[in-house]
Amino acid sequence: MNAYPPILSSLIRKLSSLPGLGEKSATRIAMYLLKAPGGEAESLAENIRQLRDNIRSCSICFHFTDEPVCAICGDPARNIGEVCVVETTADLLAIEQSGAFKGRYHVLQGVLAPLDGVGPEQIRIKELFSRLGSEKISEIIIATNPSSEGEATAHYLLQILKDSPVRITRIAYGIPMGGDLKYTDRITLERALKGRQAF
Repeated sequence: MNAYPPILSSLIRKLSSLPGLGEKSATRIAMYLLKAPGGEAESLAENIRQLRDNIRSCSICFHFTDEPVCAICGDPARNIGEVCVVETTADLLAIEQSGAFKGRYHVLQGVLAPLDGVGPEQIRIKELFSRLGSEKISEIIIATNPSSEGEATAHYLLQILKDSPVRITRIAYGIPMGGDLKYTDRITLERALKGRQAF
């Protein structure tokens, strides 16, 4: 028998379906919201509603924005010749937080995964080609993740872009700072050796 009222049980179920939240965490959040100071739960609900109503994809790079064009694409100080291709907005944010890239992005909004029915038509590859024809792009940096799907997507992009006049590069992978060689997997070691630079 469930000890919670149906409304509370429903909220716990919905919260526990969110990524990274289990039933215990969902229960703690639900209990907090139940006892939250005046207006806090309503404010959260309103934020969620606004998120659903107002956040869309940037018309240029497909990053999340509440305007037709995101702040990155609208920034005249960015290098418009360099476009970094990432899988998701989360990947874009990780690169932005590093402060190492001053160009623009292209968010694929996924990766090729034929077994899951995700082909080139389901992600933003066609739009990347369209940008090549309309923008002064000199380099495309492929920054998909080092997973099997990320690698397949990178190889597909390389194949279809190889005849274009722009320079195509791939981000390097190697040993993480503070890492230990004896605990590093074979593929990472292989890439680190292939991508070695003059010292």
